[in-house]
Amino acid sequence: MLRNGLEPWHLLVVAIVFIVLFGSRKLPDTARALGKSMRILKSEAKAMKSESAAPGVDTAVAGPAGTAAETSATETPTVR
Repeated sequence: MLRNGLEPWHLLVVAIVFIVLFGSRKLPDTARALGKSMRILKSEAKAMKSESAAPGVDTAVAGPAGTAAETSATETPTVR
């Protein structure tokens, strides 16, 4: 049944359904927000890689990024 998973006409049908459901006005905003989210995800992944590659950093003590264990007393945490 699903021998040829996605063919070009399947993608065309999906695109038409999206345009009908969301309208042509919201699609550019949605695509822009998706692109921005992907850029943020990519930059955070690079930051996590560089943190894990840094010698002498103990990840068990530091905790996840953005936690209080990572910020100093004089530093104000930033909210994105």
